[in-house]
Amino acid sequence: MDDETLKYTLALTQITGIGSVNGKMLISKFKSAKNVLEHYRDFALDLRMVKTISAGLGDKDIWRRTEEEMRFISKYRLKVLFFQDPDYPRRLSDCYDSPVYLFYKGTADLNTEKIIGVVGTRGATDYGKSLTRDLIQGLREEDPLIVSGLAFGIDSHAHKAALDFGLKTVGVLGHGLDRIYPGNNTAMAEKMLSQGGLITEFFSCTKPDRENFPQRNRIIAGLCQAIVVVEAALGGGALITADIAHTYNRDVFAMPGRVTDRYSGGCNLLLKLKKADVVRNADDLIFEMGWKKTEKNITPPQPKLFIPLTIDEEKVISLLSSEGDLTIDEISRKCQMPVNRVAVAMLNLEIENVVRCKPGKLYSVSQVQAQ
Repeated sequence: MDDETLKYTLALTQITGIGSVNGKMLISKFKSAKNVLEHYRDFALDLRMVKTISAGLGDKDIWRRTEEEMRFISKYRLKVLFFQDPDYPRRLSDCYDSPVYLFYKGTADLNTEKIIGVVGTRGATDYGKSLTRDLIQGLREEDPLIVSGLAFGIDSHAHKAALDFGLKTVGVLGHGLDRIYPGNNTAMAEKMLSQGGLITEFFSCTKPDRENFPQRNRIIAGLCQAIVVVEAALGGGALITADIAHTYNRDVFAMPGRVTDRYSGGCNLLLKLKKADVVRNADDLIFEMGWKKTEKNITPPQPKLFIPLTIDEEKVISLLSSEGDLTIDEISRKCQMPVNRVAVAMLNLEIENVVRCKPGKLYSVSQVQAQ
């Protein structure tokens, strides 16, 4: 987008009463934002729209903010993704209320085939954190782009897990790119710039006000093939994202929890209302998405005979060797270890092919290890 086009586009969308839907309609109908602003009186627009544009053109603050934003874009070398450009996220462009433009800094391809949104409560429990990490680790071979909202809780853990396991991850912000909110995520956000990116529709200096986040959530929903809600309380922001994704005809999945757990209430409600399907792990998600595993995944791996084990892993192996097939909950109870610690131990042991998961989520010692 050249500077002149950018200038008029930024100015048009700042006019109160224009918004994303009207902005795209006007630009599409009259070929450019410049045409709209310079010749709007010549077009067959209703009187209310004429008055809206006229009032906006008289607002000096709009032009001042436009110039400031253009300098900010140039200084930090931001990409401006315009809704008519080929690099605008094509899934998002199919959504009627998608933004006229997005400000983007990063390396991820926003039109890659596999894009999964992982969202949830800011008050994530150990159970939710473990589920998030296990889910994303299990998706490594599929190499999806992981999208979330860079908030506390599940969002942050989704981004961190993606970075840890070598996946690209994009954070959708509810404020401008001049800041990171929450501030504790600054270091992680900086790493995401080279292993994913940050994206927003908001001008710089826009504060992370509460009303911005539902707008942010529609971008998360629109970018993705599917949304996975890991943990959510009733009325939580993750449910807004799930509802929007549902209206966009995206696949929506929820990870179920105990009916007494506060942060499973939202997930369980989505499942009850049939607005989401159940996924328990990465394998469930891969199956539901119809992704085919590579030959490397299909070929049965050979168990390793000699590997260093942690104390937790030794406890698990000893128990499974003496008692046979057990679920994670049974292992947790018998070893007197928290479920999240057991889950981490089991994950490492599965990766090393020391244990295997059988139907019914029963775990056993691999055959070679047991000999």
